[in-house]
Amino acid sequence: MRTLLSLSFVGLICTTAVAGNCPNSRPVQNTSPQRVAYYHPAPPAAASKKSTQADIVDTAVKAGSFKTLVAAVKAAGLVDALKSDGPFTVFAPTDKAFANLPEGTVANLLKPENKKTLQAILKYHVVAGQVAAKDVVKLSKAKTLQGDDVAIAVADGKVKLNDANVVKTDIVCSNGIIHVIDAVILPPEKNQQASTTSSAKADVVDTAVAAGSFKTLVAAVQAAGLVETLKGDGPFTVFAPTDQAFAKLPKGTVEDLLKPENREQLQAILTYHVVPGRVMAADVVKLKSAKTVNGESVSIAVDDGKVRIDEATVVKADIECGNGVIHVIDAVILP
Repeated sequence: MRTLLSLSFVGLICTTAVAGNCPNSRPVQNTSPQRVAYYHPAPPAAASKKSTQADIVDTAVKAGSFKTLVAAVKAAGLVDALKSDGPFTVFAPTDKAFANLPEGTVANLLKPENKKTLQAILKYHVVAGQVAAKDVVKLSKAKTLQGDDVAIAVADGKVKLNDANVVKTDIVCSNGIIHVIDAVILPPEKNQQASTTSSAKADVVDTAVAAGSFKTLVAAVQAAGLVETLKGDGPFTVFAPTDQAFAKLPKGTVEDLLKPENREQLQAILTYHVVPGRVMAADVVKLKSAKTVNGESVSIAVDDGKVRIDEATVVKADIECGNGVIHVIDAVILP
């Protein structure tokens, strides 16, 4: 079972929307009279004279907070592309954003054999043209260099790219603009390259182990003989109770459940926390119930912006794993 982290993977620099004053910029084209729904990049015009500003790559290097991103761009062989005329709009994840990924993810992606996967992820953070923050907020989506669309939403004055938050905007460069984001974002799972990306990430079990806050859950999965199942292809959606959630149970409950004679009962409880398929938070909130691997259905409700699974509250969502996704809950739920 896994912790639901919201992993938005490779996000660079993003947050509100950028004011396009870099050379070679192009305005966003409206697709409806009320609201820009999509960004269609126009071919850049040739610059009349060379800009004295640093390009996107050099700007990221000088900033000092994008070391992992810069290393990834180099490993993916994209340095020359991002130093070219462009213009480009880059949603740049910080080092902290990369650090939030499951342990070992970045190291795996930097391996030569995963170069294509890394390229796909990085290109998913780049949009053709120079789109300033004031124009980003008018969009509902934008096509990336990777080929898939990135979703854009504005709520309570904050801008989100998929599940990443834009934390700084309009860093103007000689060949584009950078918006800083607080998470790495991934291409849609339907995309073959995105599927390859998933395989580079830790599975549900290893993600829970690496998190360190699911020791009881991991011990229960081992005692129930479900390790191999949850390390399988899946995909699985796991509503993962924390150690604190297990500690709320009546004294002696966990110890009893871990006994060999109670293995079937433990299996029933654990599989009640797992739903087949990869169900992200955006889809969970649209449901009233979901059938679990146990066979019974959990109830789902949204109240005051909080999502409840039976009597448990989701405290963290969208922790993506190689074979599924984890949503963290604050209580153990029972069939």
